[in-house]
Amino acid sequence: MAEDLKKMYQTIMDDHFPPRMEISFIDREKRQTLVYEKVVWTIDNIEKGLRYGENPGQEAAQYRLINGNLILGQTEMIQPGQYLVSDIELLQFGKHPGKINLTDADNALNILRYFAEKPTVVIVKHNNPCGVAQSDSLEDAYMKAYMADRIAAFGGCIAVNRPVDRETAEAIYRQYAEVVVAPDFEEGVMDIFAKKKNLRVVKIGNIQRLQEFVGRKYIDFKSLMDGGLIAQWSFEPAARSKEDLKLAECEYKGKKYRIQREPTPREYEDMLFGWLVESGVTSNSVIYVKDFVTVGIGTGEQDRVGVAEIARDKAYRKLADRYCYEMYNIPYNDLKDPDKKVEIDHRVALERGGLIGAAMISDAFFPFRDGVDVGIREGITSVIQPGGSLNDYQSIEACNESGVTMVYTGQRSFKH
Repeated sequence: MAEDLKKMYQTIMDDHFPPRMEISFIDREKRQTLVYEKVVWTIDNIEKGLRYGENPGQEAAQYRLINGNLILGQTEMIQPGQYLVSDIELLQFGKHPGKINLTDADNALNILRYFAEKPTVVIVKHNNPCGVAQSDSLEDAYMKAYMADRIAAFGGCIAVNRPVDRETAEAIYRQYAEVVVAPDFEEGVMDIFAKKKNLRVVKIGNIQRLQEFVGRKYIDFKSLMDGGLIAQWSFEPAARSKEDLKLAECEYKGKKYRIQREPTPREYEDMLFGWLVESGVTSNSVIYVKDFVTVGIGTGEQDRVGVAEIARDKAYRKLADRYCYEMYNIPYNDLKDPDKKVEIDHRVALERGGLIGAAMISDAFFPFRDGVDVGIREGITSVIQPGGSLNDYQSIEACNESGVTMVYTGQRSFKH
């Protein structure tokens, strides 16, 4: 039985996908063709493509755009040759990358491109961020992102927007990660990473130019089970500054409702930080952010109040685990002393999972006030959401009752 399981997880080192692919968009006499070439790496003098797809046994191939252009209406696709994940430099690899490694790296960069001013770290697991933080030093940003959800970060993809220094490398070395993606690595860093032979270390020089990818469109393809395709332009958050946000207001049955309190500068900063992180979270989603660090991330739920509760519950659990790890160097679930657990639980309860003063971010409007009420009960002070529900007045009333401020982005941020 054990041998059968081992065989199931053997990897496909070769695939049967062709070296080139063309996709043409045809409208009457006009043909626009995108030309792609298969991505391979030379490993031990052998050319290898993707290790496998989402699961062992699924052949997969990665292609990069090498020629062509696409203009639909007023929208133009990103030009060929602007490579990020399509042309990575493998500095270290015990195992060459599979599909999940690259899509995790891609979504991490999708979030990271909005944060250039300060050192920022995005940790992604199964194509969702589990910890995102910004700070004055890369090491501090990494530790904050890691401790935001230490459990989920296990085996994740770490992407940073600064060259990795020795201090950050040492911090990463103490944990278990699958992939580290950075624009560069300072002297001595690779010696530290070499001690973990299966850690994939990826250099992408274009991370230094990530901001240039903000606003650049690409075609997002979704394959259907019958072989059909859905093509859509990539999503771009329109609200990226304070000026893009609108103080929440609406009209219901002839009565006007408006949020009573303007956000503070810090609340604006946390809400915008969270909204841009939110663009990389699977919907339905609600996240909480405080001081440029994710506190709780709820992903992929069917109802908004449910995902608000999941994000809240995760905030409590992850904070308890963080305190236990900091105090006793073991996970909270491994702590056997009931008195110590009570002490940690009491501290977490007093701090309400770290949610006091946090911003609440929702990728779509709240259909009822029960969603924002989840965060308000925990002490959040600001909410950012698209707005547009018939019941927006309920959410406005809920916020005003507790002195919470709320702004609208005017744009939904779904990601499926």
